[in-house]
Amino acid sequence: MATIKKYNLAGQEVGEEVISDALTDVKANGQMIKDYLVALRNNARQWSASTKGRADVNHTGRKPHPQKGTGRARQGCLAAPQYKGGGRVHAPLPKFDQHVRINKKERRAAIRFLIAEKIATGHLHLLKNEKLKAPKTKKVVDFLKVRDLSDKRVLFLGETKDSSSKKPAHETLMLSARNVPKVEFAPLLAVNGYDLALSRDIVIMESAFDQLLVLLGGEPS
Repeated sequence: MATIKKYNLAGQEVGEEVISDALTDVKANGQMIKDYLVALRNNARQWSASTKGRADVNHTGRKPHPQKGTGRARQGCLAAPQYKGGGRVHAPLPKFDQHVRINKKERRAAIRFLIAEKIATGHLHLLKNEKLKAPKTKKVVDFLKVRDLSDKRVLFLGETKDSSSKKPAHETLMLSARNVPKVEFAPLLAVNGYDLALSRDIVIMESAFDQLLVLLGGEPS
């Protein structure tokens, strides 16, 4: 049985949750994980870079100087790339749709594997629900310092109220963490594998624990 330590916002350990080994024993092919992460990064690109060649620039077509009699190298027109304002050579152009389709089963398997890996290595923590009257960045900073996470990349995950809106439930805590370097806050059901792989530690809100079990293929506690 795998255990996840639970802390309060002051960084003190207040309990733990137990997860069945059947949920954390996730097998995934390394090449599949890599393909999934590469596809995520490729799909994030805009592919909108656009430049003009010598046929596209608005420039005169006359020759810069006579071809013979000056002792200079022959030149075709001022739209040539060696002249200021001329066209670009082999520069980027808008491409066709480069979207890479990600198989749903592979995506789910990759996310389950990455979460299970964080649990196995002790880099996944639970945070007790505590209501903040107003956003307090110092609360999050102090929590990270006490748990020795202040210089690590940390991902906070909260439960998703509405699966269609993908909005996090802990808005005050999210606002408290948004100015802290290397700290992100996201809804659990909207997280992707790149965010999980990029973060060293993951902090999940206690109220999102049931959604975590479902994400791993189990039943709510």
